[in-house]
Amino acid sequence: MRGSAQLVSGQLALQDGPVADAREALLLAAESLAATDPHRALAARLAAVEASWAMGDAAACREALDLAPARPEPDRRLAAYRAGMSAVMHGRLDTGRQPLREVVAGAGAAGILDSPEVLLRAGGAALVVGDLPAACRANSRALAVARARGPHILIAQALERLAYGELRAGRHARARAHAEDGLCTALGAGQDNLAAHHHAILALVASVEGSSEAVAEHAAAAERVAAPHGLAQAATLAQWARARADLADGRLAEAAARLGPLVGAGPRRGHFAVRMLAVPCFVEAAARTGQAEAARSAVAEFAHWAAQGADPQAPAQLARCRALLSGPEEREALFTTALARHDEVTGDFERGRTQLLYGGWLRRRRRPGEARGRLRDALVSFERGGALGWAAQARAELRATGDAGPCEPDGPLAVLTPQQLRIARCVAEGATNREVALRLSVSPRTVDHHLRNVFAALGVRSRVELSRWVDRAEKTTAHP
Repeated sequence: MRGSAQLVSGQLALQDGPVADAREALLLAAESLAATDPHRALAARLAAVEASWAMGDAAACREALDLAPARPEPDRRLAAYRAGMSAVMHGRLDTGRQPLREVVAGAGAAGILDSPEVLLRAGGAALVVGDLPAACRANSRALAVARARGPHILIAQALERLAYGELRAGRHARARAHAEDGLCTALGAGQDNLAAHHHAILALVASVEGSSEAVAEHAAAAERVAAPHGLAQAATLAQWARARADLADGRLAEAAARLGPLVGAGPRRGHFAVRMLAVPCFVEAAARTGQAEAARSAVAEFAHWAAQGADPQAPAQLARCRALLSGPEEREALFTTALARHDEVTGDFERGRTQLLYGGWLRRRRRPGEARGRLRDALVSFERGGALGWAAQARAELRATGDAGPCEPDGPLAVLTPQQLRIARCVAEGATNREVALRLSVSPRTVDHHLRNVFAALGVRSRVELSRWVDRAEKTTAHP
C-alpha cells in the first residue's frame, strides 16, 4: 500500500509539481514494490527516468536507468530500451544506437498493436538516434492509440512528443498545430508541466514564423512553470526561442548573451538534450559580435556530437559554423559544403539560414550578382517554410545588393539608397551605431557615413527627428 501511494504521488507530481519531488517519490515506490509487484515497480522506475530527464539531470537519469530489477525483464524491447538509453546517458551513443534501433523497429512491426507507453518510448528512442521520420511515426501512432483506447492522460504527452519531433524535422506549421492542441488538452487535464513544454515548443515555432510577441508570450508562460517545478528542458527551449527571435530581428549581442550559458560548460548550462541543438545559433551570434574564441570552443564540442549522427541537420550546420569562423579563403568552400550537406536532408529553414549568411557575405565582398542568387534562394526557402521574420532579413539583404524587388519604398523615403533605408529604420527603432553595424555586418564608420547622408537627404538634425520622420513616412505609405 505504501508503494502504491508513493507511485500515485510521484505520477501526480510529474504532471503538475516539482519534478525533483516526483523523482524521489517514484524511486521510493519502485523500491517498495520491487518484491511484490515488479510490473508496477518497473513503471515507477521508468517514470523516475522521465522526471530526471525533465530536470535535465543526466546523473539522475543514469541512476534510475541502472537500477537492477528484482527479476529479469520478460519484455525484450523494454530491456533493449533501458540498455540503449543507459549507454547513451553514459556517453556511449555508438553502443546504445543498436538496442535503441531495435526498439524503434519493433514498434513499427506489422500486426503488433502496442500501448501508447511503448510507442512513446519508441518515439523517444528514435529521436535519440536521429531518426526523425520514425520518431514522428511512433508518436503519431501513440496519439492515435491513446485517443482510441486510452489512457487519455497520455494524449497531451503524445501531442508534445509529436510536436517536438515535427519541430526537429523542420515542419513548423505541423509542430504548431500539435502543440496548440496539446496545450489545450494539458490545461484541461491539469497537466501544467506538459503545458509548459507545449508553450516552449510554440515559442520556438514563433521564433521561426517571425512573431516576437508570440515568442515572448509563450516563453514567459513556459518559464512561469519551469522555474518553480524545475523543468530544465522547457526552460532551455524557451531561452533558445527568445535567442532565435533576437537573431531574426538582428539583435546579435542579445542572442549571444542568452545562449552563452546554455551551450557552455558549468552549472548554468542548458538541458543536456538541447544544448547541442542551440549551438549553431550561438555560433552565428557570437561570431558576428567578435566572440570568436567562445564560438570556436562551442564548435569543437558540436563537431564531436555531429559525428555521432544524433541529428541529420548537424553536418550542414557544422560546415556553416566553420564558415563563419574561417578566413576569406576557406569560407566560400565551407559554405558550399554546407549547402551540399543540406541537399542530403529535408529542412527549408536551416538551408535558408545558410543561404542568407552566404549571400550576405558575398554582398560584403562586393559580389552582388552572386549574392542575389543566394539571397533569392534563402527568401524562397523562408517563404515556403513560413519563416516570415527571416524572410524579411533576406529581403533587406537583397535590397542592399541593389535588388529592390517589390518592396521599393514610396514617398519621402524613396530618396534613400537601400543601405541608407536599412540604417534609417534601425536607428528609428532605437539602435546605436554600433548595434546597427552588428545587425548589418558593416563597420560603425560605414554606419556613421551613411547616417550623415540620411540626415542630409531627409533634412533632419537628430536621431529623434529621424525616428519621427521614418515612422510618419511609413505609416503614410501603409495607409495612403
